[in-house]
Amino acid sequence: MEIHRHRRWHFLLLITISSAISLIGVSSETEVGGFDYGEALSKSLLYFEAQRSGRLPYNQRVTWRDHSGLTDGLEQGVDLVGGYHDAGDHVKFGLPMAFTVTMLSWSVIEYGDSLASTGELSHALEAIKWGTDYFIKAHTSPNVLWAEVGDGDTDHYCWQRPEDMTTSRRAFKIDENNPGSDLAGETAAAMAAASIVFRTTNPHYSHLLLHHAQQLFEFGDKYRGKYDESLRVVKSYYASVSGYMDELLWGATWLYRATDNDHYMSYVVDMAHQLGGLSWAMSEFSWDVKFAGVQLLASMLIKEDKHKQHSEVLQQYKSKADHYLCSILNKNINGTNVQRTPGGLLYVRQWNNMQYVSTASFLLTVYSDHLRKSNSDLECHEGTVTPDEMLVFAKSQIDYTLGSNPMKTSYLVGYGPKYPTRVHHRGASIASYKDYKGFIGCTQGYDYWYGRSEPNPSVLVGALVGGPDDRDNFFDRRDNYVQTEACTYNTAPLVGVFARLIEIEEQKLEEEDVRLVATYRK
Repeated sequence: MEIHRHRRWHFLLLITISSAISLIGVSSETEVGGFDYGEALSKSLLYFEAQRSGRLPYNQRVTWRDHSGLTDGLEQGVDLVGGYHDAGDHVKFGLPMAFTVTMLSWSVIEYGDSLASTGELSHALEAIKWGTDYFIKAHTSPNVLWAEVGDGDTDHYCWQRPEDMTTSRRAFKIDENNPGSDLAGETAAAMAAASIVFRTTNPHYSHLLLHHAQQLFEFGDKYRGKYDESLRVVKSYYASVSGYMDELLWGATWLYRATDNDHYMSYVVDMAHQLGGLSWAMSEFSWDVKFAGVQLLASMLIKEDKHKQHSEVLQQYKSKADHYLCSILNKNINGTNVQRTPGGLLYVRQWNNMQYVSTASFLLTVYSDHLRKSNSDLECHEGTVTPDEMLVFAKSQIDYTLGSNPMKTSYLVGYGPKYPTRVHHRGASIASYKDYKGFIGCTQGYDYWYGRSEPNPSVLVGALVGGPDDRDNFFDRRDNYVQTEACTYNTAPLVGVFARLIEIEEQKLEEEDVRLVATYRK
């Protein structure tokens, strides 16, 4: 499972792109070109620096931020300094933070060479390590994991910069008496995936991450329960609606990829029915719902000879993965396709819809590469979809995100000529601590900064906001948090997709060079 580069883009796509677009029902408007995916990639990685909590490093590039949360965990006698704020507030929520790190790691595993060629691999590794360093701190003993720092209720009462925080920084944990299999499983997945990333560049760190991942998985599996039932404080913010079964399968899947240990493979196969891996046909993949990711990863193992004894269960996983992909591509029957806006954007639900767009684009991209490698197509109820067609659709979603949409707006902040300037984000919406060191109190931020009509003083570069409604409408207002708040798990999957699109453009240039040379020689 070493980091590798997919260089299997066929020139055929360049010839068949129009027919592919018509086959999968993408609006011609999404064919608008000219997007600089390299710039988008660079900016997306900057966003994670803006979300850092803790003591910022000397090479911090987002200079409007400063140190924050330096006493996190002090009340409980544990060092919980570091990690990420999830969105526009300052609570450190473990579940979405772990999913963010899993998706960043998966991006590097699949497209590390492309990231390296653009000079962005080091920034991706720093983004991952900022999260995993925190998880190591938070996992204070085999059966204890600190789940959250801060309290959403008191945090949302204030509008302050993170450098000025006066809200509660109480920390909450899961343990044997207060289980949280979903949180333990996702954090195990994040650390296992990251252990693959660091295997060659930092083997000692990789081994440490794997050790924590294995302990966390055992803890989550042995002491089963939903973390939001143990910790009611998360219920209103990151409730585990899907339960913990998907995270246990997800954690085991990533541990298998990291260790090649049959114990984890057997778990994914033997527990497939009991934990819902074969019963849930999904139309979303998110920080809460991992079934589609498990199903897709499991189905990618079918062609390997060593898994022939598991072929029946793996085929069932594949049928569920196919359902998800076909629903995204509008190729299912019985009303199970994912809705699209008139402009062609996938639309799952009103609140922060872009998270589902970025994760769908990532899974389509990864699986299209897998199908191309195995010389296969995706078989849906409404017809066959080729890997090229899958990738064309993923690209259409990314291009919509970057500005090829009815609003002519980039939903990646800081990219393109027009993007959201009033992002719902405490730190960015108040004068930078570097420029104004005077203390800004809890309600003072609401009094003076929150209701302003002017753009935010700082640009939250690389943030993917919640995005437009089901009619492609978007209102750039700070109080419109459904559309203008950004989250780390929105941007994380984009890192891999941008890297893959850069590969495609490089391949296209190489093909054109070959044609030019051939023409010249004639």
